[in-house]
Amino acid sequence: MKWDLSVLYQNFDDPAIEKDFARVVELTGEMKELLAHPGEAKETLEKYYLLCEECELLSGKLGEFASLTTATDATNEPAMVLMDRLMQQSVEESLVDSDFSRYLKSLSDEAFENAIAASEKLQAVDYSVRYSRVAADHNPAPEIEEWLLNMSLTGAQAFSQLRDKLDATLMVDYRGEQLPLAAVRGMAEDPDPAVRRDAYEAELKSYAKIEHAMAACLNSIKGEGLTLIKAENFDSILDATLFKSSMDRETLDAMWTACREFFPAFRSYLRKKAELLGHKNGLPFYDLFAPVSIGDAPVRTYTAEEAHELLVREMSKFTPEMGTFIDRAFNERWIDMYPYEGKGGGAFCAGIESCEQSRVLTNFTGSLGDVSTLAHELGHAWHNHCMKGLPLCMRREPMPLAETASIFNETLLANVLRAGAEKEELFGLLEAELQDATQVILDIYSRYLFETAVIEGRKTHQLSVEELKNLMLDAQDQSYGDGLDPEYRHPYMWACKSHYYIPGFAFYNFPYAFGLLFGKGVFAQYQEKGADFVPTYNQLLRSCGSGSIADVAASVGIDVRSVDFWRESLRVIEEDIKLFNRLADEYMGKA
Repeated sequence: MKWDLSVLYQNFDDPAIEKDFARVVELTGEMKELLAHPGEAKETLEKYYLLCEECELLSGKLGEFASLTTATDATNEPAMVLMDRLMQQSVEESLVDSDFSRYLKSLSDEAFENAIAASEKLQAVDYSVRYSRVAADHNPAPEIEEWLLNMSLTGAQAFSQLRDKLDATLMVDYRGEQLPLAAVRGMAEDPDPAVRRDAYEAELKSYAKIEHAMAACLNSIKGEGLTLIKAENFDSILDATLFKSSMDRETLDAMWTACREFFPAFRSYLRKKAELLGHKNGLPFYDLFAPVSIGDAPVRTYTAEEAHELLVREMSKFTPEMGTFIDRAFNERWIDMYPYEGKGGGAFCAGIESCEQSRVLTNFTGSLGDVSTLAHELGHAWHNHCMKGLPLCMRREPMPLAETASIFNETLLANVLRAGAEKEELFGLLEAELQDATQVILDIYSRYLFETAVIEGRKTHQLSVEELKNLMLDAQDQSYGDGLDPEYRHPYMWACKSHYYIPGFAFYNFPYAFGLLFGKGVFAQYQEKGADFVPTYNQLLRSCGSGSIADVAASVGIDVRSVDFWRESLRVIEEDIKLFNRLADEYMGKA
C-alpha cells in the first residue's frame, strides 16, 4: 500500500514541473518589484498577498512532490535535483518575505491600521500580517541576509538531507539478514522477547557505520543555528523557536513544571511493566514497546484492512464526516503504509494544499500502537481538512497546536475501545495508551534536555560521538529515572530522530508534550459537552493559525499559562497508570 502522488505531477519529466517552477520565479520577481516601488498601503498589501498566495501554492506543490518522493525513495536523483533547485529559489522567496516585513515596519502605525480597517481581504489575514510586521525585528541585516541564506544551502540544509539519506539507507545486520533500520526498529513491538532484544542490539551496533557522519550533521546544524540567532536578534535558540511557535516562555515553563511533578507516576508504570516482563532493575530500553497482557488473552494485532475498518467505524461515531474522510484517505491511496528499503522511518502527515488533500507515511507492522499512529496522522489530515478555504498564510498553525487533532484522535480511539472492554482487554488498551503517553512525556523531556545540552556544548566546541552518547544517556537518566534499567538504555537516540536535524527550527520536541496534554484537555470538553462540542472543535482546528497559542487556547476556555491546566490533563493519565498498576498487581497475586 503506497501513496499516490499523481495529483501533483505524473513524474519528474512532467512538463508541468518546469511550467510551475518558471511561474514561481516570475511571481517572486513581481513581489520583489512591488515592494521596491510600493503604492498606497492598502492596495500594495492586497496585491502582495494575492501574489504570495499563488507563489506559495505552486512552490509548495513542487516541494511536496520532491520531498514526498524522497521520503519513500531516499536516493531518487530527479527528486533531489528538484529539491536543490527549490532550495536555491527559496532564498529569493525568503528575501522577499524579509522585504515585506521591513515594508510593514516602515509604515506608520496609523497607516498600517487604516489599511487593514479599509480592506476585508487584509482583515482575513489579520494575524499573519501583524506577525510579519513584528518579525521585521528578527530579520538579519539586508547586507548579510542573502549570504546567510545561500550558505545555509550548503550548510544546515545539506547536512539535514545527508542525515535523512543516512537514516533511510542504513541496513542492519539482524540474525545474518540485512534489513532497513525502520524495519528493525519496528521489531521493538514483536511479541517474542528474543526478537526484541536481538533487534535492539543489532540496531545499536549498526550505528557505528554512520555515527561520525551523524555527529557531523548535528554539530553543523546546531552550530549554524547559534550563528543565525545572533543575526536574528534572539537571545537563544529556544527563544527563536518559541517566537516561531507563537508561544511564550511562561507557557513552556508551566507545562514542564507540571510534567516533572508527575514523573514518579510514569516511572511507576515502567517499573510495573518491567515486573510483568520479569525484569528486576527497571525496564530495559528494548522492552519499552513490548506488548504485555494479563490472563490468556493474546496480544491483538491488526491487518491494514482491519485498521481501516476500525478507524472508519469508530471515528464516524464522533462525526460521520470524519469517518467518510478517513475512508477516502485509504481508498484514494493517501497512505504509504509499510517499511521498505529506501523509506524513512517513523510517521508523518503532509498537507498538499494545491489539491487540499494530505499524504500519510507510516511504518505499519500491525500492533495496536501502529493503529494509534494511523489515527494520529489522520488527525493531522483532518486538521488540514478543517482549514480548507482559508488563505494559505492562515493555515500555518504553530507546531504545538499542530498536534491537537492528532492527539484528540488517539484519545478518542482509546476511549472508544476501552468502553465496555473486559479486564484483560482493558489492560491491553491501557498499556498501549500509557506506552504512547510515557514516550510523549518522559522521552520527549529527555530529548528537550539533550538538545539543550547539545546547544550549550556547541557554543564552545564540536561534540564528539562519545559526548553525544553520554549526553543522551544522562538525559534519559534525568527523565526516565529508575523506570529504565540503567544497563539497557539507548545512547543513539540522537542519531535516529530526525527532529534534531531540522534547519531553522530547533526543539521540535516540546510541541508533542504540549499536544498530548492540550489534546486531552480539549477531549475532556468533548466528554462533558458531547456532540454539541463537535462544531466548536472543528472551529478550534480551523483557527489554529489565526492567533497566538495562548489566544487560540483561550477561545475554548483553556489557560495554557496556568500550571493547574497541565496538572489536570496529567491527572487523567495518572489515573490510568494507577488502574494499570492495580490490574497488574491483581494478575501477579499482589493485590
